[in-house]
Amino acid sequence: MKLKLFIITLFISFIGISQDYNIGMEVFQSELELNSYKKDSTADALVIYDYGNSFVDSETFWLRVQIKQKVKILRLDGLNKGEIEVKLYKGKSSTEKIENIKGTTYNLENGKMVKSQLSKSAIFREENEKYILVKFVLPNVKVGSVLTYSYETQSRFMAKYQPWYFQGSDPVLYSEYNTSIPGNYDYHVKLVGEIPLAVNEAKIKHNCLDVGRGGTADCTVSRYVMKDIPAYKLEDFTTTALNYTARIEYELSVVQGFDGSVDKITKTWKDTDHELKADSDFGKQVSKKSLVKNLLPIEITSIEDPLEKANAIYQFVLKNYKWNGKSERYDVSIKKLIKENIGSTFEINLLLENLLDSEDFKVFPILMSTRNNGFITKLFPVLSEYNYLILKTTINDEDYFLDATSPYLAFGELPFKALNQYGRLIDFEDGSHWENIAVKDYSLSTHRIELTAFEKDEFTGNVQNKFTGYHSHKPKQEFDENPISYLENQINTYNNFTIDNHEVKNFDKTQSSFEEKIDISFEPEYIGNKIYLNPFLIKFFEENPFKLQERTYPIDFGYKDIYNYNIKINLTDGLTVKQIPDAVNVVLPNNSGILFFNTKLNENDLILYFKVKFNLPIYAPEYYPYLKSFMDKVVELQNNTIIILEKQ
Repeated sequence: MKLKLFIITLFISFIGISQDYNIGMEVFQSELELNSYKKDSTADALVIYDYGNSFVDSETFWLRVQIKQKVKILRLDGLNKGEIEVKLYKGKSSTEKIENIKGTTYNLENGKMVKSQLSKSAIFREENEKYILVKFVLPNVKVGSVLTYSYETQSRFMAKYQPWYFQGSDPVLYSEYNTSIPGNYDYHVKLVGEIPLAVNEAKIKHNCLDVGRGGTADCTVSRYVMKDIPAYKLEDFTTTALNYTARIEYELSVVQGFDGSVDKITKTWKDTDHELKADSDFGKQVSKKSLVKNLLPIEITSIEDPLEKANAIYQFVLKNYKWNGKSERYDVSIKKLIKENIGSTFEINLLLENLLDSEDFKVFPILMSTRNNGFITKLFPVLSEYNYLILKTTINDEDYFLDATSPYLAFGELPFKALNQYGRLIDFEDGSHWENIAVKDYSLSTHRIELTAFEKDEFTGNVQNKFTGYHSHKPKQEFDENPISYLENQINTYNNFTIDNHEVKNFDKTQSSFEEKIDISFEPEYIGNKIYLNPFLIKFFEENPFKLQERTYPIDFGYKDIYNYNIKINLTDGLTVKQIPDAVNVVLPNNSGILFFNTKLNENDLILYFKVKFNLPIYAPEYYPYLKSFMDKVVELQNNTIIILEKQ
């Protein structure tokens, strides 16, 4: 049997297992006496020992999976660890089974260890058409308890060999997974996540299965171990947890029968390209000029400049066809879209592909997965992982990614959900290939404030906001859909000043920018005859979004961005400056980001400059402590900066 191990991993330092815990199912009094986990003071529970063993039974040929776990309860929110759920799937001819459920709760009472055994009456079953849910509840679980439980599942479904999750919502000291896979099953094996294996062993066990009539099979016996695994805790600036949760998954590739038959389950990309080309929902909808004949008006077809024409075709689709919110790759019909003027992502973007192709643009569809759907497996094609489609065209040697599902996307922009690193570009002539999907330009959020007068103890002035790229999408949509509601939201958001007038400048939802001007007034804080002013009337970050002690997955902003803030205070109305803050300049490692803060004082004006720039769309986990410290400084400056002025 061939085992193909696909590893997505970055090196992080290995830390030994704590001496306060004992690896194995035996419970010690020292474990009951401990009440916290030093490496994660916020942990509700700690998995001390996690063990799995999967193998094919030599008599029934069912897949048997034996599970053992020992868990320490540290906080009240960890009490739910005493309720275990196991999902058993039901097929047309077989249903998975569960056997040998055992569980014990260990508590310390009057200095002595007391055991409480799981009773049969605490085992429950719920059933529907697709699966059986088995629940068992351990007794007398409280903060400080140590729980042990074990069970075995049995399954005939070998197409998806039992995966193993090393990482979960609680930290894990030790996790071990053992497998024995018969040689007639060829699996792709995928290790997901950023945490390396401490042990990765494999050997051949001869004659592990006796299939009768003198037939035998060898097995590949593997052992995988991870140690000191931090909890996966969801935090901002990431994609789905499925992209990074440390685990091993299996995808059946080939089954070799003992009669000599070979069933090829996983196909090559060449096979898949042929399948897609013949697919009535995809290949039959691509580059078919007859589907869109005479659809474009002459005002567009007569445009000579290629980029201008492509943009006009793009705007034509946006104006005339509405996205129905669906992204299925099935029941795709461009004819139906043209008739009803509403359709799915695949229908709208394939219509755009046909229109561009009809005007001799070189354009290709890209199958991809959205951020919430997870990364696509690159090792082999799994079409069920693809839930979205975009386009790529090249004009004047410049590449453009296109998606016509939202009227608030400018030509060459993709929705944020599509920023998931890569997709599969489908080329029926030269073969498909992987295409990196990245945003080249920075997205900007800029606030320019000018306080022009100070009369009757009140500042008056204006704010000019400009948002470009991905920062512009939300305000464009909110203003376009309901200008009155948008202004009300601005009034509620900007509570440091009064909005006296509001104007949106040169609004065009087809452009990648949004600009507004706001006339403002506010009364500053007085102590004696001195004015204490926090110059950050608008803040980019109210608090640090990075709070974890450790983060094992990347910080994924999706795009590069810049935050600019300038304020100019006119001093001609009898104001003098008594105190200004010191300059600050912070640089992230490898010049991957900067924080710049400075003030400039001249005869009539005090000017403050503040800039935060992220030069990478995605930061590897080892940047996390630097980003956390960086954002601490950003938030501190916005919240605690004070300028002291005096009125003459």
